[in-house]
Amino acid sequence: MSIVLSIRNLSFSYDSTEVLSGVSFAIGKGDYVALAGPNGAGKTTLVRVILGLENKYEGTIEIFGKDSEGFNEWGRIGYLPQQVNAFNPLFPATVKEVVGLGLLSRMSFPKKFTRSDETKILKTLEFMDIAALKDKLVGELSGGQQQRVFLCRALVADPELLVLDEPSTALDPQTREHFFSLAERLNKDKKVTLIIITHDTADIGQYAGKLLYLDKQVVFYGCFADFCQSKEMEKYFGPFSQHLICHQHT
Repeated sequence: MSIVLSIRNLSFSYDSTEVLSGVSFAIGKGDYVALAGPNGAGKTTLVRVILGLENKYEGTIEIFGKDSEGFNEWGRIGYLPQQVNAFNPLFPATVKEVVGLGLLSRMSFPKKFTRSDETKILKTLEFMDIAALKDKLVGELSGGQQQRVFLCRALVADPELLVLDEPSTALDPQTREHFFSLAERLNKDKKVTLIIITHDTADIGQYAGKLLYLDKQVVFYGCFADFCQSKEMEKYFGPFSQHLICHQHT
């Protein structure tokens, strides 16, 4: 299996506060990894470092076999940040226009949409079951519909690695289940490597193949079933945690 992301001995601090300490792990092509941990564990910081949004770190990051400091193929990575709800609902952009922004990173100058781009946008909307909304203003959509629009924007350039930061936070249970089903389709049908930051440790085991449990350092990395039997789980969730969290996945 080829390695999509390799991290060795990664440490990061904000001023004098250490947020990440000696983090090491590797993610292979086609993996579906849930990144979990308590509040303040460094999950979002880890993702920001990986994506080059924070650069004062120690350690080594390789993306698609290349050192991150020289990596420039960011179009191969899709990213759905946590704060998509920061989108200005009064901004007069249609669904199709917002999704099209995801193609800009792979366009050469002058950046102009082609008929092929239009087709790719429509196919992505169809995959996410929202093609009927293509001419709607994004500000008029429900939270769940907006979430799918921004996921389309992250997907439209056919990323090989997709990073989702708390994608289900603002979704009701039915919409959340549908969202995770779509993510699973991306992983299985399109072979997209997924990293999903989540607090839903009890639910994510239904979907993700691996769990990376972080608390400033790697506490556990492996399959969910092994986590359910681990001492680390008992330490963080208590002696009866298997009955509360793992029973539905065994």
